[in-house]
Amino acid sequence: MKEDDAQAVGSRMAKLTPEQKFVTNIVMVVTMGALAFGYDTGVISGALPFMLRPPAQGGLGLTPFTEGLVTSALIVGATIGSLVCGHVADRYGRRDSLIVLSVVFIIGAVGTALSPSVAIMVAMRAILGFAVGGASALVPMFISEMAHSSRRERLVSQNEMMIVTGQLIAYILNAILAKISESPTIWRTMLVIAAAPAVLLGVGLFFVPRSPRWLASRGRMGEAEAVLQLIRSTPRQVRKEVSEISAQEGESSDQMGWREVLGKTWIRRLLLIGIGLGFTAQFTGVNAFMYFTPIILHQTGLGTEAALVATIGNGIVAVGATLLGIWMISRYPRRIMMTLGLCAVIVAHFGLGSTLLLLHGATLESAVALGCILFALLFIQMMVSPLYWLLMSELFPLRARGVLTGLSVAAQWMFNATVAFVFPIMLHWAGSWTFYVFALINLCSLLFVMKCLPETKGMTLEELETHLEQELSPAHSAHSETRTIPAGSV
Repeated sequence: MKEDDAQAVGSRMAKLTPEQKFVTNIVMVVTMGALAFGYDTGVISGALPFMLRPPAQGGLGLTPFTEGLVTSALIVGATIGSLVCGHVADRYGRRDSLIVLSVVFIIGAVGTALSPSVAIMVAMRAILGFAVGGASALVPMFISEMAHSSRRERLVSQNEMMIVTGQLIAYILNAILAKISESPTIWRTMLVIAAAPAVLLGVGLFFVPRSPRWLASRGRMGEAEAVLQLIRSTPRQVRKEVSEISAQEGESSDQMGWREVLGKTWIRRLLLIGIGLGFTAQFTGVNAFMYFTPIILHQTGLGTEAALVATIGNGIVAVGATLLGIWMISRYPRRIMMTLGLCAVIVAHFGLGSTLLLLHGATLESAVALGCILFALLFIQMMVSPLYWLLMSELFPLRARGVLTGLSVAAQWMFNATVAFVFPIMLHWAGSWTFYVFALINLCSLLFVMKCLPETKGMTLEELETHLEQELSPAHSAHSETRTIPAGSV
């Protein structure tokens, strides 16, 4: 066995083992859901100008009110989807739930592209949002349960990479299609393209095994061990994980009910941490920048066309920053990265507010404002957003992971909707002071992270569950000055 382990270590240093390559391929398939997620959230920015035109000119004749309905319908659907799909995934499995979601993605994408009226468009956007929300909860969870602890950070972070890549693809395709096509209904082509990654997701999942953790939670240990033999490099790794999973599930193979979940103090505290992280991630203003950068820059005197080009810049920075984040996330503790990221976000919001207040009308106002926005996005997408999705995949106990992840991600979508709704109103009434408010909110988020966020790096999911139960239980809290877990503890 020692010889086998030594060969595996040597192989990992030189190249991925066949089992690791298989896991990488699984991640590529599963993150098609994240790619569809990103594309669907980004494509609407290019489709809306065409949809605003009257029906006689190929549009839907959207008014400001119906424009808001079309835009927000996806977020409402995503909130419901993440909540419902978390429970469904605990009952029927992560893989099978994602297969169903791929069908919902296709229905939503084709439905929005063919919508003959505003009412049907809103309904189809809500259906599409249901799939987006479900994928946002299930994809990171599934990856974390398939990945070995030594590769979990890097592989789960591929989820965020595919989200921002999907958004960038949407921005670029929107610009290209609008330029090369003279058809007033080109927006329908923009929307139907979202079906492509959904088809790849649905077909690819038939070649992907079920999560060994979910199989074990249903009492199917033999099947769980068979899957682990496919995705782990050595028999020793398989035996170790089987032993850990068996010990974790020794008391019961049933999923926790709501009463049991809410009756445990340490799980309630974890849920509050998960919801708090959703607040932290959304109130960085990431989607305010992704949705409203042209509006912000237009107020500095930049032309509409130039402002739209800057939106592509947002996507490029987001992709580059996520690549850096994936490199960093396997090397540095979660708490340190999140803390540094929030510090940079506070500086960026304060700088943007000061730029709009003090340089108003100056020649450099647009350039400095864009620099502040890109600086904020750099640190958000490098140190905050990837960590949020990673933490959602690993914080919660196995027998309630789907339900708790769904609740936390649903809360995150509600915070997303809040920012999207409130930001333009604040920008209209408060102007540059809006960004000082965001700086203050992010300062509060920073204090929350420093006080409450547990360090999860370096532990298997089973070790982490045991450690969190010990650290967050009332008996331990009574004898401890802090509830955070020391960085690097295993």
